[in-house]
Amino acid sequence: MTAPVIEAFDVVKFLGTGASRVQALKGVSLSLAGGELTLLMGPSGSGKTTLLSVLGCILTPTDGTVHVLGKSTSGAGLGDLARFRRDHVGFVFQSYHLFPTLNALDNVRLALDVRGIEAQSAIIKARNVLSTVGLAHKLDAFPCELSGGEQQRVAIARALVGDGCAILADEPTGALDSENGHAVMTILARIAQDSSRGVLVVTHDPRLLPFATRIIHMEDGRICGEE
Repeated sequence: MTAPVIEAFDVVKFLGTGASRVQALKGVSLSLAGGELTLLMGPSGSGKTTLLSVLGCILTPTDGTVHVLGKSTSGAGLGDLARFRRDHVGFVFQSYHLFPTLNALDNVRLALDVRGIEAQSAIIKARNVLSTVGLAHKLDAFPCELSGGEQQRVAIARALVGDGCAILADEPTGALDSENGHAVMTILARIAQDSSRGVLVVTHDPRLLPFATRIIHMEDGRICGEE
């Protein structure tokens, strides 16, 4: 385990307005270090996904601060936050979020196109990353031609290809059977062996516990324990 890649300090987050306004996070502090796979666990409504979104610069804290590689995101505008996400964070979601009209290679390459990477270099890098997740033979396959586990591996490759310091995964095995879920977590655990990159996984699934370096428990918008 190495220095923190993302840190939250006393983060408070309100969601909604008026009578529907709720406090989703109540003074949360958390540090994600390179070289570790952290599970974030807790019941529905405990604030896990909101915290993930704040750490990944999708949402801004109502109060408190987030640091990415030691740099505070406080006061950052929408464009600055987009650059933080682009340069430092890869996201993996339960529903994959692949473009149905693009094949596996182009779904991954798109993440490099938005970074201004030259086309041929982007193709080579996308091929290499797909190979690392075991899909070298599926480069031309469209999402509808891939199993759920294969689609999630494409999503992981897309999250990896930008060389960010953090991979944030929200229920990445939630739509998968046990065999495919195990395969996806094996890949994420391998990624977390890189001391320059941390992996944070939101999950309800106790079968993922053996993969964890750390386990953080949330309830009612607060961290209530750590293993």
